Formats: sequence, C-alpha cells, structure tokens
Amino acid sequence: MGEKPLRLCLVRHGETDWNRAQRLQGWTDVPLNAEGQAQAAAAAQELASERFDAIYSSTLQRARATAEALARPHGLPLRLDERLRERHLGDLQGLLRADIQARHPEVNTLLQQRRPGYAPPGGENLPQFRARVQAWLADLVRAHAGQQVLAVSHGGVLDLVHRLATGGDFDAPRRVTLGNAALNWFVWRQERWWVEAMGLDDHLEQSLDERTV
Repeated sequence: MGEKPLRLCLVRHGETDWNRAQRLQGWTDVPLNAEGQAQAAAAAQELASERFDAIYSSTLQRARATAEALARPHGLPLRLDERLRERHLGDLQGLLRADIQARHPEVNTLLQQRRPGYAPPGGENLPQFRARVQAWLADLVRAHAGQQVLAVSHGGVLDLVHRLATGGDFDAPRRVTLGNAALNWFVWRQERWWVEAMGLDDHLEQSLDERTV
C-alpha cells in the first residue's frame, strides 16, 4: 500500500457585517456577526465526529473565533499563523466594492484582471500573497505527513489553494464559490495537492460567497 495522504479541511471564516455590506476587509480585524457565530457553531457540529491531528487559524479574529468554535469538540490547541491571513489590500481596506467601481474604475480594473504586479497602496501583490500561502502549505506537508488537519482562513487564501490543487491560472478570474463556513477538503499525495470536495454547506442555512479580488 502507498503512503497515507495528508488531508486538509480548509474552512473560510463565518460571516461578518463587512461581508454582508461587500466592504473590503483584507487585514482589517472585523469580528463575526451573529450569523457568523451561528455558522461557526454549525460547522463545528458538522466536524465534531472527524479526527484531527492539528488545527490552524489565521490570526484575524473572524477566522480565530470560527476556529475556536471548531476546535472545541476536539480538545486541540489552536495554532495561529499570520501566513493564513487574507490578502493585504492596503488603502482599499474598508471601502465598499461599489464605491471602488464608481470612484476608482482604474483600480477596480486592475483588481478584477488580477494583474500580478499590482499592489494596492500599502498592500500586497498577488505573487507576494501566493508566496506566503505556499510557504505555509509546504510547512504543513513537512509537519503533518499522513495526518488530518483543520485550518480556518479567508476567501483569498482558499482561492489560491484551490487554484494550486486544480492547476488553475493564478491570474485568471475566479470560477469557484467560496462560502462563509463551508467545508473544503484537499489531499496531498503524489507530491502535489488535489481537491477532494469543495463548498460543502449542507450544515448552513445561508452562506455568502467571497468575491475575491
């Protein structure tokens, strides 16, 4: 028999008021709203029967609060990692998507076209963002061979991992739904990541898609 694969359940954080308003969050430390807290509790119940060897989270509180709920049934310590943070959007953080489209159409075009070299003032470009996420994944593979790991992060991070696992173009528009508190399973085998399941959300009454930039 071959070596047991590493399985990763990657969950996007629960809903925030900024998600609902379509306000760019990035590294802004926005808390879960009541719906987000209920989503985290539902996801925790859905995953309670799974066995995990480690649980990771972004340091931002919307992810951390979600991860704390998910970790509770398993009695495992939460491992916080800044590399799981959302893409840093610099001066665009806090702006409504509609306002960017109306007032800064050139910036909106750069974001939607995913220009690799473009970084919002004070923020990250896509290669910088991708490099830190891939560094976390590489460490995960080294530390957890043959194990099952749970991680809570953000839509942009989940989008990057999905592209990596499907061989997708990192600069193309996103084509996958990334709902709040949905479950997404990836597996590391044959020296690469594969998608096992995306967007599992039967445990949720509602879940907003992440309109990744």
